[in-house]
Amino acid sequence: MKKYMRIQGRELAYKTGKPVGLFILNWRRVRDGVYSPEDAKLYDNTHKWFLENLPEPPFYGKDNDNPQGAVTYFKTSQFEKMREKAEILMSLLDKYSVPYDIVFTDYVSKEIYEDDYQVAVVDD
Repeated sequence: MKKYMRIQGRELAYKTGKPVGLFILNWRRVRDGVYSPEDAKLYDNTHKWFLENLPEPPFYGKDNDNPQGAVTYFKTSQFEKMREKAEILMSLLDKYSVPYDIVFTDYVSKEIYEDDYQVAVVDD
């Protein structure tokens, strides 16, 4: 089993130039009015669960500014605790035919943050 996984879209983030992650991929559909009101609420409730159960790296800050352009990866050893909720977000993407990839790796470049569930990295 690989150490890390990232669920990411095929759209690039304007700040990092890297593929956006699972949360932003869904959030963009909510923001743009693509999701039905029920699905937008499902995203919101699931996102709230993550905010309560997954530590938020400090570089995101209140304005999600991410000045270092970091991306985060789940630790596969701890992902089972997040799987059910992550699958809800992936099912929303599937429902609206939004492409995404699940990337597994042992190498994640330069780590700038780590907690029990994830690491954040920047380019070397």
